Amino acid sequence: MSTGPDPSDDLRVVGRVVKAHGLRGELVVDPSTDNPEERFAPGVVLQVAGGGSLTITAARRHGERLLVTAEEVTDRDTAEGIRRAVLLAAATDAATTDDDEFHDHQLEGLAAQLADGTVVGTVTAVSHGLGGELLVLEAPGGGEVLVPFVKAIVPTVDLAGGKVVLDPPEGLLDAP
Repeated sequence: MSTGPDPSDDLRVVGRVVKAHGLRGELVVDPSTDNPEERFAPGVVLQVAGGGSLTITAARRHGERLLVTAEEVTDRDTAEGIRRAVLLAAATDAATTDDDEFHDHQLEGLAAQLADGTVVGTVTAVSHGLGGELLVLEAPGGGEVLVPFVKAIVPTVDLAGGKVVLDPPEGLLDAP
């Protein structure tokens, strides 16, 4: 793997290496991006957290994951060596400039409120699962609430105003 960029670069997580696949160094990657076709396209250079980079030569769907081939990884031993590695891309890349795309760090700390202004919690994390993203909210009285991060339930993300506005279905915010 080649040397990565200056650590002060503005990088975002686009995936994680889950494990090696086969004998030729193919990587099973769990993507963390809405646009894996663009992020893992041949020729794209991704940074590896902790140092190094990978130049993508091929990627294909494997269920909810990707099988990725990189110039720097030519055998299973090398692939095993980067198992669990976090893959990063510059935030200034074209794939991150969509107005409806948000990075976890932008959402964390935002107030979660209803349309009438009632505060129902604070976003503490974003959970990326097979079914999509969930906002993890810390409720004012304590406890955790998971809210599907979909337009129908979270119609407004106001980064400048420091809030997300929720339109939850009945019962979603009720304590268990």
